[in-house]
Formats: sequence, structure tokens, C-alpha cells
Amino acid sequence: MTHNITLIYGDGIGPEVIASAVKVIEATGISINWDKVIVGEKALEDQGMLLPDYAINSIKTNKVALKGPVTTPVGGGFRSINVQLRQTLDLYANVRPIKSYPVKNCLYDDIDLVIVRENTEDLYLGIEHMVGKDAAESIKIITREASERIIRYAFDLARKENRKKVTLTHKANIMKLSDGLFLESGRKVAKEYEDIEFEDVIIDAMSMKLVQSPRNYDVIVAPNLYGDILSDMAAGLIGGLGLAPGGNIGKEIAIFEAVHGTAPDIANKNIANPTSAILSGIMLLRYIDEVEGAEKIEKALTKTLKSHGTMDLGGSLSTDEFTDEILKEMAF
Repeated sequence: MTHNITLIYGDGIGPEVIASAVKVIEATGISINWDKVIVGEKALEDQGMLLPDYAINSIKTNKVALKGPVTTPVGGGFRSINVQLRQTLDLYANVRPIKSYPVKNCLYDDIDLVIVRENTEDLYLGIEHMVGKDAAESIKIITREASERIIRYAFDLARKENRKKVTLTHKANIMKLSDGLFLESGRKVAKEYEDIEFEDVIIDAMSMKLVQSPRNYDVIVAPNLYGDILSDMAAGLIGGLGLAPGGNIGKEIAIFEAVHGTAPDIANKNIANPTSAILSGIMLLRYIDEVEGAEKIEKALTKTLKSHGTMDLGGSLSTDEFTDEILKEMAF
């Protein structure tokens, strides 16, 4: 079977880390037809738009995509490309596995949790305006439908991966209506999953507890803003965003992406760490039921990380050299 997958190289170091991921995925022998599309800076330069219609249509047709980091110009009225993709394609679940790998800058050697972030509403809807000249107002939207959908996704994920607990985080003690609705939705959905433990934790306490005792958590589900912050903070516990993959998943469509930025200062220097892109590729393979290939890559990546690393991991290998080491491990 040949899989048709949209491929977005992205900006900055995106082409380098995605090229690495593609090499590793192809080394599994899985048959893939990569439909390459351009978004971001190059698309703006060539076509006058950051997110061309043909790119959206490719993703809608293929149903799955692998994406590198992209640049949204600051100012000028440009909306975030990532937010546009999530809202246009209704990719309501942002899934961020946080797992320890054998690298020097990992603070905990046995973390294995998943943060599930609601991806379509909250303050990220971008509904804001000025109130006179000296005040700005942003409107936070939390709906029952979106809340129950993301919470149910978190419980289903826990059940699928044989995880034992779902932790819902909120600030309902202050935002009694919006966050209160999210919490109410969680308590309602939790009754459908009596085999899985449920708890709720206020977001500020959650931030402290996640740093102090990350082993106590399994699946964390959060509204958009809190999930965004917690995901990056948790990545710091395992060595940084270079070791953190991500998936944006909807009812029929999914985009898997390296979650770090474009890092233009090191672009085209062959020193970028491709691990996030490779781990995102592993998530993609599991999503399309190519589990054997995903496990083969993860096993080879883990062995490689034990003895080799790129500069950000305290090693000395280039992007290409690091990729070659993974390919060697996969050949055994």
C-alpha cells in the first residue's frame, strides 16, 4: 500500500530537519508518495500569500501531512499559519508526547506523559479590540461542544495507550464561567470512563507540580492557552523543544510537525537537531497504522541518542551525520 502524504518543508531549519525525517521514514521501506507544498516565507515571496489554497487542498485530499516549522511575519496583519491550519481544517486536538530520551540535558530519565491541548478556540480565536486609546480587550471563548470533544479525545487516548489517569487543568476558581464550563465538561465526560482515574488541578499549581513531580502524570488535558504553555514547559524537562514532537489531529485530517521554531540563525549550516521532526514522523506512522516502522525508527533513534548528539544535545555531529547514525542503527 502506498500512502499519499503532504510534505511541508517550512522555513529556516525546516528543510534540513524534514529532509532528515523523510530519509529515516523511507528507510523503513514503507511506500509513501510525498506531495510537496510550500507555505510560509517562500510562499509569500513567490505567490503573495503565506498559506496558498493549493497547500490546504493537498492536506484535505491526502488527510495527513508532515510539516516543518514555518515563519509568520511579525506585524502587518499576518495571522499565524499554524493557527490558520488548525482552525481551517478543524484540527481540534494538539497532542504533545513528553518522553525522556537518553540525552545529557534531560532533567528526568523516566517521563512518559502526553499533553492534549484544545486547538480551536480560547484566546487563540483572536477576537480582540481596543477600548479607547489606552486599553485593549481580548475575548476568551470556551464552548461546551469543543470542551467535551477534546476531553473525550484525552480519555480515548488514555484508553488506547493503556494510560491510567487523565488530569484536567483550569483556572475555574477565577474564571468561573469560561474555565468553569471546561471543568464541568470534564467532570461530565469522566463519568463515561470509570476505568480511568480523573482529577482536576488549577493551572498555576499544575505548573509547579509538573516540574516537581512529572512522573505523577499520564495524560493532561487543557484549554488552548494553558496547553500551549504547559507543552513547552514540559519539553524543558526532557531536554528542550528539539526533543518534542507534535500532532494536530481532527476527525479526518492530521498534521504532524516539529514543534520548535525556524531558528534562522543556524539555517543552512547543517547543525540543526532533527529529532523533533523524526519523532513527529514516528507519530505520523503510528497514525497511519505503520506501527512496525514507527517502532523501528524509535528504537534506532534511542540507541543513537545514547552515544551521539547534535550540538544542542552536547554532541558534535552535523544534521546529516546524526541522520546517518540513525540509518546505520536501522540497518541492523
